[in-house]
Amino acid sequence: AGMNGTAIENFVCVIFNVSFMNCTWDVGRTASGDTQYFLYWKTSGLFYPATSGKEDFTECQNYTKDNCGRHTGCRFQNVTIENTKAHFQVNVSRSGQTIQSYKKMIILYEIEKLTPPLNVTVNCTEASHGCEIRWQPPRTSHVKRYDCFKYQIVIENK
Repeated sequence: AGMNGTAIENFVCVIFNVSFMNCTWDVGRTASGDTQYFLYWKTSGLFYPATSGKEDFTECQNYTKDNCGRHTGCRFQNVTIENTKAHFQVNVSRSGQTIQSYKKMIILYEIEKLTPPLNVTVNCTEASHGCEIRWQPPRTSHVKRYDCFKYQIVIENK
């Protein structure tokens, strides 16, 4: 329901530094300047359906805004990926115009940007004509088996 082009577009969320999440979106093409967007979200397990009650949703507490003061993103802290699915809903407020809402489900581990490997050390010796490179896996909130990681090493001669 609502006038075409008033719902948000290009909704994207990214989890970074283990527990921070940013979500951003573009204002609807036909939304007027006094349109305001409100983001709500909730999590659920991958194999268990989310409950449908609105009381389970939590509103964003830290919006980012465009030059007109409209909400165009949200910053979250202390995000965990224990519950693998997140349901997002963006509701819209504007007097006198019927606005389209927006809904999206995201699998959280698919949007995590991992930190680089930790404690990288390089030990080169002339005797072996080689180098030993060691590191620890990146920090993550959900990976329990570190053999799941694949690494790529680029060596440059200088």
